[in-house]
Amino acid sequence: MTDRYAVIGNPIAHSKSPLIHAAFAQQTHQDLQYEAILAPLDGFSDTVDSFRQQGGKGMNVTVPFKLEAHRYATELTERAEIAQAVNTLKFEDNRILGDNTDGAGLVRDITLNLNCPVTGKRILLMGAGGAARGVILPLLQQQPAKFAIANRTPQKARDLSQQFAAYGQIETGDFMGFSGQSFDIVINATAASLNDDLPELPAGIFAPDALAYDMMYSTVRTRFLQHAAQQGVQQLADGIGMLVEQAAESFYLWRGIRPDTQIVISRLKS
Repeated sequence: MTDRYAVIGNPIAHSKSPLIHAAFAQQTHQDLQYEAILAPLDGFSDTVDSFRQQGGKGMNVTVPFKLEAHRYATELTERAEIAQAVNTLKFEDNRILGDNTDGAGLVRDITLNLNCPVTGKRILLMGAGGAARGVILPLLQQQPAKFAIANRTPQKARDLSQQFAAYGQIETGDFMGFSGQSFDIVINATAASLNDDLPELPAGIFAPDALAYDMMYSTVRTRFLQHAAQQGVQQLADGIGMLVEQAAESFYLWRGIRPDTQIVISRLKS
């Protein structure tokens, strides 16, 4: 029988994950079916339960369910446990393994695909939700010169800084609290781009030759990337590369095979 996988989120219609995993399956000769599932905001667990009962083997989890997926899992990988957020579920009998491949995907995209070193750079991470949680540890492990988290609610950023205190020093504040500072890499991990919105950012936040990276992706530039371009930023990237790289990590967890990402990234970008 063909193995079933899916991505679950709300909204989900924009998801490229079915295209990516279909390409991976074709490339690696794996017999699987992958779909997108829209779950009600209050119906994550019920939707996943139903998918499992129908024989589903695994799921990717996107906004806004990554924290719920962490609670849903019966076992966690180390990186998922530290992040307290899950973007990949693997089902085996009554075992539900939760993993977080976001950080590995982001770092691989920035350092390899975009050829932008993270070590020794000043990094500003915008947002303190599930998307941000999954990338903090891998970014800190690259040993940046400075790491900061900005969030509309500063206390959430402070909570994250305490959670990851053993792995590196993190500055926190609201968005305007970083006025007068500049960063080499500014990463938008908020959900603002989904709503064509933009958190208020102070002038001068982008250093010369900065990389502006939006973890969301779109057929047109997000508001964040438009704003960065207006500020003179030349290096602009959306989350397509990260999406493909984290998907490859999930695919490896499920199937034990690591697909070639470059082919898929090029296809999506073209």
